[in-house]
Amino acid sequence: MLEARLEQASVLKKVVEAIKDLVQDCNFDCNDAGIALQAMDNSHVALVSMHLKSEGFSPYRCDRNIALGINLTSLTKVLRCAQNEDILTLKADDAPDSLNLVFENSENDRISEYDIKLMDIDQEHLGIPDTEYAATISMPSAEFQRICRDLMALSESVAIEATKEGVKFSCTGDIGSGSVTLRQHNNIEKPELSTKIELTEPVALTFSLKYLVNFCKASSLSANVTLSLSNEVPLLVEYVPFI
Repeated sequence: MLEARLEQASVLKKVVEAIKDLVQDCNFDCNDAGIALQAMDNSHVALVSMHLKSEGFSPYRCDRNIALGINLTSLTKVLRCAQNEDILTLKADDAPDSLNLVFENSENDRISEYDIKLMDIDQEHLGIPDTEYAATISMPSAEFQRICRDLMALSESVAIEATKEGVKFSCTGDIGSGSVTLRQHNNIEKPELSTKIELTEPVALTFSLKYLVNFCKASSLSANVTLSLSNEVPLLVEYVPFI
């Protein structure tokens, strides 16, 4: 049996909102370590990997490994019925055909309960290989989101160039070109606003802004984002949620 209680429903709402435009149907893999998800988008360009650790729930119980096949559009509709401050409890049997969601609001003593039918999804577990990256950039997630959004008005792709001097985002399109350069700096009062660059060699790679803008939907989960780059390997974009 699975029973996982989140103090704020907004956590799961933000997670689902961040990935629902990339992945439609996916398995939530539940075990004693928490709830995880790994899935490719339909074009097999992007891999989404999410992990909600068991420590983020109170309480958390999972008696055996369970795969919950869920349509994220359906889950989004149900989660919209919850207020951000509601307590959210997820429940499922050992061999479930549905996922039970309970929303509790202490202010008006309201309890709402919903069931979502589960799907049988045959999904390959790909995982993210351990890679030594040539460049790792840690920066404010809101800044990364703004840069991607602004440059998408000019072009469909962005070149990311990391050197000792800083990281440069640049693009060229039909109406013109644009670039944003961030230099390494340390904000002692607000560490999440710092920009840090770890570099073993300069890297310059080009990526689709459509996908990066989708990735930026996870900005609400963390004030900081880490970009890891190396030649001839996919870009790794990491958000560590604060739960």
